[in-house]
Amino acid sequence: MILDIHLQYILALLGAGVVVGFACGLLGIGGGFIMVPVQIWALTSTGIEPTIATRIAFGTSLAVILPTALCGCYGHNCRGVVLLRPGLALGLSGLLGAVMGGTIAAHAPADLLKAIFGMVVIAGAMRMLLAEKILLRGVSLAKPSEEIMPYIPWGMAVGVVSGLTGIGGGVILVPVMTIAMGFNIFQAIGTSSVAIAFNAVGGTFAYIVNGWGVSGLPAYSLGYIDLFQFMLLAGTSVLTAQLGVKAAHRLPAEQLRYIFMILMIYVGLKMMGVFAFLGLPI
Repeated sequence: MILDIHLQYILALLGAGVVVGFACGLLGIGGGFIMVPVQIWALTSTGIEPTIATRIAFGTSLAVILPTALCGCYGHNCRGVVLLRPGLALGLSGLLGAVMGGTIAAHAPADLLKAIFGMVVIAGAMRMLLAEKILLRGVSLAKPSEEIMPYIPWGMAVGVVSGLTGIGGGVILVPVMTIAMGFNIFQAIGTSSVAIAFNAVGGTFAYIVNGWGVSGLPAYSLGYIDLFQFMLLAGTSVLTAQLGVKAAHRLPAEQLRYIFMILMIYVGLKMMGVFAFLGLPI
C-alpha cells in the first residue's frame, strides 16, 4: 500500500512537471496553479501536516519555476521577443515583493493560504478570458514604455502575490502587459518569463529562510523546499519548456488557452473548498 502511494506520488509529480514546462514556454506562466494542488495531495498522502504541506508546496513550486522560466526565457529571447529593460524592472521589484509575500505565507494558516491561492488563480483565469481577443490577435493598444517607473508598482504587486501563493505571476502579468502596458502577445509571454524567474528567486529565498529548522518537514528539505519534489518537477518541466516555446511561435493557442482557463477555474474552486461545501465529489 505504501509503495502504491509513493508510486502515484512520483508519477503525479512527473506528469505535473511535463504540463508545467509546456505551459511556461507556451503562455509565459510559471504553472504554480498546476503544481501546488498536486504537491499538497502528495505531501498530505504521506502524512505531512496540512499547513506545513501547503507551505512546502508553495515554496517548492517557486523553486521549480526558476529553472523552468529561465529555460523558456532563453527560447523566447532567441526569437527576439524578450524586452530586457522592462523585464528586469518587473523582475527586480517583483523579487522584493515575493520575499514579502513568502514571509507572510510562512506564518499563515493553510485554509487562508488555500483560499487566497484559489481567488488569485480564478482572477487570473478571468483576466485571460476578458483579454482573449487582444491576446490572440497579438494587438497592443500602445507601445511598451522605455521608462522603468511604470513597471515597478506592477512588479511589486505581482511579486507579493507570487510569494503568497506559490505561483510565478505570469497569469496576471501577461494580460496586464498586453492590455495596459502596450506589449504584443509574444513580447508579453517572453518578457513575463524574465519577471517570473525573479519572483521565483525572491519567493524561494523567503521559504528557505522562514522554514529553516521547522519540525515536521520531509527528509531532504531546505527550509520549506522539498528537494525530492523539486527534482521530479524540475527534471521534467525544464525539458518540456522548449516544446512550449516552439508551440507558442508556430501553433494557434486558442484551444489550449481555453483549456488552461477552465483548469485554472477548477483548481481555484477546488482549493477554496467550494466543491466540498456543495458536496460535489470532484
